[in-house]
Amino acid sequence: MNRLPLKTQTLILRCLVEGNSVLSTARTADVTKNSVLKLLVDTGKACNAYQDRVLRDLPCKRIQVDEIWSFVYAKQRNVPKTKDAPKGAGDVWTWTAICADTKLVPSWTVGDRSSETAIEFMDDLRSRLADRVQLTSDGLRAYLDAVEGAFGGDVDYAMLVKLYGSAGGSSPETRYSPGECNGVRKRKISGKPDPKHVSTSYAERQNLTMRMSMRRFTRLTNAFSKKVENHVHSVSLHFMYYNFCRQHKSLEGITPAMAAGVTDHVWEVEDIVNLVNEARPKPGPRGSYKKRNSK
Repeated sequence: MNRLPLKTQTLILRCLVEGNSVLSTARTADVTKNSVLKLLVDTGKACNAYQDRVLRDLPCKRIQVDEIWSFVYAKQRNVPKTKDAPKGAGDVWTWTAICADTKLVPSWTVGDRSSETAIEFMDDLRSRLADRVQLTSDGLRAYLDAVEGAFGGDVDYAMLVKLYGSAGGSSPETRYSPGECNGVRKRKISGKPDPKHVSTSYAERQNLTMRMSMRRFTRLTNAFSKKVENHVHSVSLHFMYYNFCRQHKSLEGITPAMAAGVTDHVWEVEDIVNLVNEARPKPGPRGSYKKRNSK
């Protein structure tokens, strides 16, 4: 089995985590598009498995959650008009949780915006936390049952509901302008959440980081995901790099994983490549075969 040199694999992953598209990455690394996608798949699987294993018993105290929209192959309203749309085509939501203190992203889920996905997301988040936390979400009603089912009464939970108005004006530019926030309403749901920590600012900033760091999330381009599986692998790689490699300015030069006590050093992209190569099946000796019983 032919493998790309370590230096080339590192360059490919570095391009991807810095927001390059698959084709621009292939041109930069002087490899084929399929080579980039194959490495992305292997890396996504390895990163997901590693983080699923090590992001446990986390000491987080304040958690913020949010959802970010993207799409695969075509926007939901256009899927019926497309030809040969793959499974998973249409609108896709990435649910993320972030620790307000360590900036660690302990849990994320890719799916739709339904109650079922909210339940899956919250169950996974709860399984990774060591202690009681203060939790803040936006006003999405799907969170109500999901949080109660995952945490019961063992959580200080509040919703931050933002009140939006129109962007104003009639020029074409207003089509791409967000609605104007006219105010917020803090709603206590359970426990005793501290009002001064009822916020989703860090979660919303993480959404911006995702759009800047993953070309698949950039609006109004042709770089959107064509397969939902590759979309998931891209998200796994992003959070591996964000949690373990990227030094957060607010943490005085350490990574979120270091701040949370998950690791004791700053990872390099080469470390991710080594993780991927270790996870790949080892080739057997040349000419080896498994003897089959004949009847």
